[in-house]
Amino acid sequence: MDLLLILTYTAICIAVFKVFKIPLNKWTVPTAVLGGVVLIGTLILLMNYNHPYTQTGNQVFTATPIVSGVRGKVIDVPVIPNQPLSKGEVLFRIDPVPFQAEVDRIKAMVKEANQGALGLEAALQEAEAGKDQAVANRDKAMREYDRFQRGFDSGAFTEQELDTRRQAYKAAEAAVEVANQRVTQAKLALDSEIGGENTTVAGLLAQLRQAEFNLEQTVVRAPTDGYVTQLALRPGMMAVPLPLSPVMTFIHTEERLYVAAFRQNSLQRLKHGFEAEFLFRAAPGRVFKGEVVEVIPAIGESQIQARGTLLGTEALRTNGRVLVTLRMTEDLSQYHMPLGMAFEVAVYSDSFEHVSIMRKVLIRMKSWQNYLYLDH
Repeated sequence: MDLLLILTYTAICIAVFKVFKIPLNKWTVPTAVLGGVVLIGTLILLMNYNHPYTQTGNQVFTATPIVSGVRGKVIDVPVIPNQPLSKGEVLFRIDPVPFQAEVDRIKAMVKEANQGALGLEAALQEAEAGKDQAVANRDKAMREYDRFQRGFDSGAFTEQELDTRRQAYKAAEAAVEVANQRVTQAKLALDSEIGGENTTVAGLLAQLRQAEFNLEQTVVRAPTDGYVTQLALRPGMMAVPLPLSPVMTFIHTEERLYVAAFRQNSLQRLKHGFEAEFLFRAAPGRVFKGEVVEVIPAIGESQIQARGTLLGTEALRTNGRVLVTLRMTEDLSQYHMPLGMAFEVAVYSDSFEHVSIMRKVLIRMKSWQNYLYLDH
């Protein structure tokens, strides 16, 4: 672009010198040269500041590592790599036999515990019947004691006979206390519930839910719409629930996001909604329309984290670029553009809009240059 401006200005100067017959001397030639330097330099500075451009840009995307929820041997991998998947489609299956066996075992324990809960109700009824019998025996013993007490007072019974009936009454009274305790214990065992369930049954049901969840985890499904790429998982491999041991990578189908790194000098001319133009090396000779979405409000090179050592001067010697997210407003479906493509982009602000024509010409020139490349 610089050369184009210089050649254009030179042609204009030659035409002016010839049309107006201006003599070439030590005043006119330096004046024309100095004027060109000032004019071209001013135009370039206005263009660079008000309509920033960067060669550092990439289409970014999110990849999710797929980790098994349970440990087991993979028995089936029905997914086809690089083919679109809908949310919930099966990615792979783990041998469910041990997990199904655990579910069946706990179900049997739940049935046994339910029967035990019914037994607790029968035990309460038995304890209450024993209490009623103990009360009846006590009342009978009390009547006998009262009868012997009256007979002793009238001289019909001896003191030993009276004492025997007194001890029998006390024994019957103690038997009633024991029966009351048994009824209380039976009630506590029967009434101990969590969420309307007997405590033993409730605990087993919780274990059953966990076992059923683990059984469900033997079938791993797509978390969202997307696809799996670079698939290396095969039946017979062992899947483990460790974050550092993913078995495949899932790429989500979502709106494509483009991120470019601009110099900090351009920050005041980067705002939401400003027009942008993209050029891709994969599509030489083409320029695509877009717009600025957001200027990310943080620069990664300047971040600090809590640690056991103090920061030194070197930690502040950073000059990171500003990251800007952009959106493509033009349809790229007819072009083969894999995720992660690099691009160059120019942003056109609302200041000195007439100067933007220089940037537009320049970015189209660079796009045509993409037809030329050399392999080293």
